[in-house]
Amino acid sequence: MTRPEKPYSPSCDRNRQPILVVLRDHFMDRATVLEIGSGTGQHAVFFAAALPHLVWQASDCRENLVGIQAWLDEAALPNTPPPIELDVNAVWPRRRFDAVFSANTLHIMSWAQVQRLFTGLGDLMTGDAKLIIYGPFNYGGKFTSESNANFDVWLKECGSHQGIRDFEAVNSLAAEIGLELIEDRAMPANNRCVVWRRAGTSN
Repeated sequence: MTRPEKPYSPSCDRNRQPILVVLRDHFMDRATVLEIGSGTGQHAVFFAAALPHLVWQASDCRENLVGIQAWLDEAALPNTPPPIELDVNAVWPRRRFDAVFSANTLHIMSWAQVQRLFTGLGDLMTGDAKLIIYGPFNYGGKFTSESNANFDVWLKECGSHQGIRDFEAVNSLAAEIGLELIEDRAMPANNRCVVWRRAGTSN
């Protein structure tokens, strides 16, 4: 049986090492990670190989699952179960997770979808869970760089619902589901890794 051709994103290769540093700082005491919007599947196999103590659960919309599975099949890692469907508009997993990760997703969703994402997270994160989101953010309603401003123009040309999100608005959504900000780390190429945890936990 012929394997399907694997999808590929050059940006995943560029950003995976800096992201891994953040994951090692915050997920070493975690057990099961839900990756929301796994895309090609490249991050899933790289992070699962680098963090073998974690079960790395990839997820995405149904049409992307075949490509993700192709990466998982080739890597054949023991800590990567089959990817699951997750559509913020309809399909959410019934399981709970003590860690959630998502990269470069908020700016391709509509704002209503971002709101639904956080509402759904409130139901699937355990009491001591951590959330890490990677991507560009605006601060005080302003772009942090000219390249991000240009990127935002391109996003809106691709779809009017897309755009770089305001950190303050996203942080407010996190607070509404009981998460508190524990780190906002600068990353290469004018991106950020923002880390939240359930309020009242100490790790």
